[in-house]
Amino acid sequence: MARLLGVSFLVAGLGCALLVAPSESAADDVSALLAFKKAIFEDPLAKLSDWNSKDENPCGWTGVGCSPFDSRVVTLILDHNTLMGPIPKGIGKLRNLIMLNLSTNQLDGPIPIEIGDMPKISKLDLRANRLDGAIPPEIGNLTSLTELQLSNNSLTGTIPGSNDSSMVSTNRDGQIGLCRLTQLTDMDLSYNYLAGDVPTCFTQIRRLSLVGNCFENNDTTNRPDNQCENSQKGNESSRVDGNQQKSFQQPLWLLILEVITAISLLTVLTLCTIAGLRRCKARSSRNSGTWTRAISWKENTVISIDDDLLANVPKISRQELAEACEDFSNIIGSTHDTVVYKGTMKDGSEIAVVSLSASVVEMARLSHENVAKMVGYSKESDPFSRMLVFQYPPNGTLYEHLHDGEGYQLSWPRRMKIALNIARALRYLHTEMQPPFAVAALTSSSVYLTEDFSPKIIDFERWRALLTKPGLSSGSIVNGSFNNIIDSRHRRFMDIQANTFAFGVILLELISGRAPVSKDTGDLVDWARKHLDQTEEFIKLVDPKLMNANHENLGIVCNVVNLCIDAEPCRRPSMNMITAILEEGIDTSPATVLRDSSLAWAEAEIAIS
Repeated sequence: MARLLGVSFLVAGLGCALLVAPSESAADDVSALLAFKKAIFEDPLAKLSDWNSKDENPCGWTGVGCSPFDSRVVTLILDHNTLMGPIPKGIGKLRNLIMLNLSTNQLDGPIPIEIGDMPKISKLDLRANRLDGAIPPEIGNLTSLTELQLSNNSLTGTIPGSNDSSMVSTNRDGQIGLCRLTQLTDMDLSYNYLAGDVPTCFTQIRRLSLVGNCFENNDTTNRPDNQCENSQKGNESSRVDGNQQKSFQQPLWLLILEVITAISLLTVLTLCTIAGLRRCKARSSRNSGTWTRAISWKENTVISIDDDLLANVPKISRQELAEACEDFSNIIGSTHDTVVYKGTMKDGSEIAVVSLSASVVEMARLSHENVAKMVGYSKESDPFSRMLVFQYPPNGTLYEHLHDGEGYQLSWPRRMKIALNIARALRYLHTEMQPPFAVAALTSSSVYLTEDFSPKIIDFERWRALLTKPGLSSGSIVNGSFNNIIDSRHRRFMDIQANTFAFGVILLELISGRAPVSKDTGDLVDWARKHLDQTEEFIKLVDPKLMNANHENLGIVCNVVNLCIDAEPCRRPSMNMITAILEEGIDTSPATVLRDSSLAWAEAEIAIS
């Protein structure tokens, strides 16, 4: 009897352990996910808004997938969300993760070595971000990995497992680094700055892409030599500095002497700087300040120029703007770095005024009928150190017409005309501007409509996005935009590809009437992809309010959408090609517009009745 009782207690104890263990593991998952959310400092689509620290069950959070058996997190899919920030070390706590997809965002910094602590992961997709540093050898620990996507980043160094690699840990077969990934069938490391040799074990990988790197013995196409040389110099200098620190240790007395000397020099330098700033401040009251801008978009060179850049833009006093904007009381948008006011000038023209905390002039060179024109600027003392004045289209945003109103004024031909004009504006920004200009946050909310429903892109978001990135010095414009990366052309390429994807989303909004993200209908792109594979499914994408959708136009637009939302940025066509396809297939002649007006009112009458 006692023996039976002991066995019963043992079974009960094991049962309790089994019940407690999953909850502790689930708590680790929640901790790891919240660490990821904390590291993300920009989430423009609010994808992480439902990640609640008070919620002990993350299985309902956006992008999170759980096992039905133990509620462990097994998938984390957050691609195409414009997330900004580093990948935190805590990501390695997701020990049961099978798939991690953070592609096509704006994640930066190195890949954490803790990513090698997820032994069950089979797909790791970090492509099309801004990740830098070396590929961590710890990825070689992910022996279940079948797909590795790291393309279109700024990764440097050698591949772990190559002859040049310092990786020494091996498996039972003596394989090192990424050569330990014997299950790997699909790997893309293209368009980085990887150097050295390509591991011979890579010949066993069925789908392999290495183009656009700096390899020494490689049959694939490398980057231009000058790009590789700049990258290698940076790596060598950091490596030499690290070796010197390890091999040379100074005596304590010498270190103290150096510290005292450095403090003395710093004190003198600070006093000189303060004196110089006072002189400059006195002089700046008489002379206009200089701004910096790249002399050529083809070179990473910065030179100083003066206010001649704004020679053709009228200068408006703060008093005039205060009167136009009702003493800056008519606020139509704001962030912690920018405030947007609406105003009316004395001639009756409506304007939008952006108050900024740093000198920016990039908008001054934009001139296109479908891009809001900068009509003036004010440069005076605090609290408004600099203001930019834009045309204000009075008919609201495209988002408001499609999603906040009934949308009856936007019939099919009118929507097609809006789509074509947005495409033309992007073609101008991407191909006719030198350097190319990418809209920071292209959405239907950044497209304003005039009284005749002509679209105008206003890039208010650009200033906030550019001025809030950590580590950027105000007043420095390199290759046409604020940045501190080695290869600004690569960054610009990625921003332009993001614009192309965003245009595809706007096209989906126009034909479906659905918002990009909705609690009721979910993610628009995910929903649309179910119907974009087959032509006969296209009709299911059409807004039910539309009664005159042109099926031929619908096919053309859906094919363009498919091109724009391709998961691989390099495969997305240029806006030059996209605009040509739309111009060839969509009729926006005056006769069509006239017919559009009568159809729009007819549809409105039918819908209301």
